[in-house]
Amino acid sequence: MAVFTPVSDADARELLKRYTLGELVTLRGITAGIENTNYFLTTTQGEFVLTLFEVLTFEQLPFYIELMHHLAQRGIPVPQPQTLLDGTRLTMLHDKPTAIVSRLSGGYEPAPSPAHCALAGKTLARAHLAAQDFTIQQPNLRGLAWWQATVPKVLPFLDDDQRALIEDTLNEQTAFAATDTYGALPSGPAHCDLFRDNVLFDGTFEMPRMGGFIDFYFAGCDTWLFDVAVSVNDWCIERHTGVLDPERLRAWLDAYAQVRPFTLEEHAAWPVLLQAAALRFWVSRLYDFHLPRPAQTLKPHDPRHFERILRQRRGPATPTLQDY
Repeated sequence: MAVFTPVSDADARELLKRYTLGELVTLRGITAGIENTNYFLTTTQGEFVLTLFEVLTFEQLPFYIELMHHLAQRGIPVPQPQTLLDGTRLTMLHDKPTAIVSRLSGGYEPAPSPAHCALAGKTLARAHLAAQDFTIQQPNLRGLAWWQATVPKVLPFLDDDQRALIEDTLNEQTAFAATDTYGALPSGPAHCDLFRDNVLFDGTFEMPRMGGFIDFYFAGCDTWLFDVAVSVNDWCIERHTGVLDPERLRAWLDAYAQVRPFTLEEHAAWPVLLQAAALRFWVSRLYDFHLPRPAQTLKPHDPRHFERILRQRRGPATPTLQDY
């Protein structure tokens, strides 16, 4: 855990008095994750995940918690936030905002097949449509405004070629965001961080079943095409080069489009949004690598991975949606 807040069995028992989730059976820390403290929590009524939020404030959290509740109520496989006796879904523990959510079954697939990609694409399209009537509005906090504020902070750590790449891309994204094409893109609540380790699968490798989407704490309102681009830049690439894999990409996009067909504006915007998705994570990884938070204890991801992906997406081989 990046920031570890110890929770004892006695703490958990006291916390459970605020819910109707039964009695504590076991409590076990989860080592994965870089933003929050997480525990697997087993009670006499089921299996849950207990999260203490180390960065997000109590006031920032309702968007994420209520979005998961909204999606779960509509049959989308996401962690269901549990409701306290007072009717809310957020509380405090050790002076940290705290939530308990249902634990989904399955595990993440580090080397997804086209079948995994198709399941993820279909489920993301269903989630986008299910969130259309969600009433809380919050922008993607790692969107264009954040890139514009953060790129100047990381420029001193880049060489001339990298500076030119990041500044040229940012300028192009800023200009594109002001166009009619961008303004016409379908948008709404989006996950914005649907990497392969944020999706769980049941079943076998040959016949996977969707377990669900997790870790909504980078979610925000954005174009749905940006959400798709973030996903395929992780799911559908050759890991060492960033080159898109045609078979997995076709499986992802076809499955998504069967649920929510892409618009003409999305076809036009696809190459630019693929670059936007790569820029977003290159900037955030540069920032985490060179300007880590004092409490951050996990080793930051290598920023060069998304630099490679961005260079690939700016090359002549970037496909259009019509190719799939």
